[in-house]
Formats: sequence, C-alpha cells, structure tokens
Amino acid sequence: MTHPSVTQVLARVVIAEDEAIIRLDLKEILTSAGYEVVGESGRGDEAVALVAQHRPDLAILDIKMPGMDGLRAAREITSQYQVAVMLLTAFSQRDLIEEARDAGVAAYLVKPFQARELLPAIAGVLSRARQEWALAAEESNDPDAAAEDKIATRRVVDEAKAALMDRNDLPENEAFAFIQQTAMQNRARMRDVAQQIVDGTLAP
Repeated sequence: MTHPSVTQVLARVVIAEDEAIIRLDLKEILTSAGYEVVGESGRGDEAVALVAQHRPDLAILDIKMPGMDGLRAAREITSQYQVAVMLLTAFSQRDLIEEARDAGVAAYLVKPFQARELLPAIAGVLSRARQEWALAAEESNDPDAAAEDKIATRRVVDEAKAALMDRNDLPENEAFAFIQQTAMQNRARMRDVAQQIVDGTLAP
C-alpha cells in the first residue's frame, strides 16, 4: 500500500484503543484515506502523553482503557490542547454521551464501526473543530469583546454559512473557508464578512 505524501495529509491523528486488532484496523482505514497516525497506544494515560508530544489535530480514544479511561483522557486533552477528540464506545448509554460532551468530546462512534461511518464522522469533527479554532483565534485578538459579542459572532457566521450553502450550493467547510479567507484578504473580522453575506451584499 502506498502511503500519501506529507503534502496530502488530511490531519495528524493519535489513536488510543486497548484492543490491538481494532487499533490496527483504525490505523489502516485512516492511513488509506490520507491521514497520518503520529502515535498509538492501548492506554489512556499514554494517549495524553502522545498528544502532548505530537500535538495532533485529532485524538481517537476508546472509552474503556487501562491507565485512564477515555473520558478522563478527553478532559485532560481538551483542557490543555487545541485537539479535536472523538470517542469509541461499545455502549450507547445516554449518561455517557452527556458526560462525553462535558469532557469536550466532539463526537462518538459506537463499535463495531465501518470505514464508511468512521471517515465522514472524522471529516465532520475536524471541520467543526477548525472552524471553532479559527473563531477562537479571532476572539483572542479582541480581548475586550464581551461574551454576548462572541455569541453574536458565532450566530451570524452560522447564518452566513447556511446562506452560502443554500444560495451557492457550497458544502459547510467551503462556506466557512470563504468567510475566513475573505476576512483575511480584506483584513476584516469574520463577523463583518458574515453580515455582508447574510445581507446579500457579498457572494463567492
């Protein structure tokens, strides 16, 4: 199997799953699809250390692992690093899902999974995380912005994305990329660009 060159890597990933066969399967699916697996482990505590070492874009964690369970590992990772987290679970209990959300988990997948479920889920998680990071970076450049301003920014950006998806038939990630790139080119805030799109005065 030929591995994608560095220029084609979609994202860098750390995998933590204590069942070696599932871990191998995951790695195979990911590398075949153009992701780079930068670290793998069967323990939750090692997963946190691997994230600290490699700073990947995404960590895929099994919920039940020795050393530290996936929820606790997710909490440690999301509180310290800009890394999207996805959980693998053999259970679909409601309380677990709520707890996962509180731990900053972006999505979860119930085992056994298929590549056709896994890859779109990962793409969605990364797309949302990158949007979140871009908005957070813009907010950090405006430290005086009130919490209401931040909520208003996210609301208008979401509205603009929906408008671009509807009017221009763009997928969500491309709609956001248009807002982000236009803002950068014009040295404007994403909020202002988004408002122009919503008002109909700006289009791709």
